[in-house]
Amino acid sequence: MKTLIYSISGFDKPFIEKALHGNIDLAYTELSLNESTVKMAKGFDAISIFTSDDASVSVLQKLHALDVKYIALRSKSSDYIDMYKAHALGIKVANVPDIPSAYAVAEHAIALLLALNRKLILGQKMMQLGDYRLDHLVGFNLHGKTVGIIGTGKTGSAFAKIMHGFGCKILAFDPVKEEELKLQSNIFYTTFNDLCANSDVISIHCSLNSKTNHLFNQTTFAVMRKEVILINTAHGSIVNTADLLKALDYGVIAAAGLDVYEHEKEIFFKDHTRTPINDDLFLKLYAHPNVIITGHQSFLTAEVLHGIASTTIANLNEWAYNSVCKNEIR
Repeated sequence: MKTLIYSISGFDKPFIEKALHGNIDLAYTELSLNESTVKMAKGFDAISIFTSDDASVSVLQKLHALDVKYIALRSKSSDYIDMYKAHALGIKVANVPDIPSAYAVAEHAIALLLALNRKLILGQKMMQLGDYRLDHLVGFNLHGKTVGIIGTGKTGSAFAKIMHGFGCKILAFDPVKEEELKLQSNIFYTTFNDLCANSDVISIHCSLNSKTNHLFNQTTFAVMRKEVILINTAHGSIVNTADLLKALDYGVIAAAGLDVYEHEKEIFFKDHTRTPINDDLFLKLYAHPNVIITGHQSFLTAEVLHGIASTTIANLNEWAYNSVCKNEIR
């Protein structure tokens, strides 16, 4: 099966090549799939794409015209592909449903929280300038603080267990209550508003849908404590960035640690050393002294990359040998 891997990067190519086996002939491009690059798929049976790619209706129509029959997603999420259109065109799509990323993402959320709370970035900048004073570097003990968790799936549960180890009181908001997690982490489920009003730290671990889009907005921020630190490693669009900036500027909330950004597609996973970023909202957010942004790297561990690569190659091989794949999105 001839397969073109779009959006290949230095971090994932070695894992894909190591996992490669079976009846697959791979080609790579660093370019993302979009209206301009879709023509590169000519002559290929399958393509593999990542979250930075565009598999919208018009792109899928072009892929179908090029006789591309299979699309292997290198992610669990599928919000960057129009699944309805893919099904209508008869293009089979498979994802990586069991990415072992829960602890990778949860641990990254902890790293963002600790870096903000203990002023690690500011401290390093001051030391580089020769200023070793501690006047602006006071943080707070996490032990005994209240941590609010939005979404207690695999990642939210992993985050809860880690915070329980820190000695935190844990509030959670999720329509599905994990009874076993209650026993493991002494978690207390409550309403969204109660969580926002009573948490010292809020970490987002829910999926994006019509109910969670801009779940955090001006109204939500107004309910929060002024000392709260907001962490988002889930999806950028869950937070209204313009409202977040205002809340930070006016001291409505204290700080934000973000691994995702609602308009990240044109920014993250790309080299901007020679091309300026033309997104004023992002630039203001990036420059804010109480914000840390990482470029959607919370999943980026060797264990997760191995899992993504192995499952992607397995999906392609199942199509190559059987025309059916257990991880097809139906």
